[in-house]
Amino acid sequence: MSEPEPDTEARKSGGGLVDVILDEASIARSTPEVEHDRAVAIYDLIEENAFQPVGQPVANYVLNLSVIEKRLVFAVRTEDDRDVVTHVLSLSPLRKIIKDYDLICDSYYEAIRHATPSQIEAIDMGRRGVHNEGSTILMERLAGKIEVDMATARRLFTLVYALHWKG
Repeated sequence: MSEPEPDTEARKSGGGLVDVILDEASIARSTPEVEHDRAVAIYDLIEENAFQPVGQPVANYVLNLSVIEKRLVFAVRTEDDRDVVTHVLSLSPLRKIIKDYDLICDSYYEAIRHATPSQIEAIDMGRRGVHNEGSTILMERLAGKIEVDMATARRLFTLVYALHWKG
């Protein structure tokens, strides 16, 4: 199924995320697998994304992502450090999916060590399905605030999961 792409003009003119900063106070040291997933998600986000705050001009943006008082905070500023917008979202709609994703990731990382390739593939398919579900919820929560495509939402969900790890 193809996702609609937000503001294709923004992509053509070079707008989007140029940096993603995770609030160190919101994140705890986690497993090497989660740390690797987080680093890859940030790298991939910066390399390719569709990220456009609604009602803002096409520009290069920096996203500060944090969890404050059990709320997800998207603080967006321009590359030249001008505040653009801050959106505070409840984590409640994501709690169950994050818990499910955490359980299936544990199973996946354990399977990598001991399971057959077909077992690993089956668990990975389930993991990707739960990840897509979380990404869709995140897209819905950002609707009308920040336009993102599914690939960007998937990478953002990975970071939300990494931030949620502290809890």
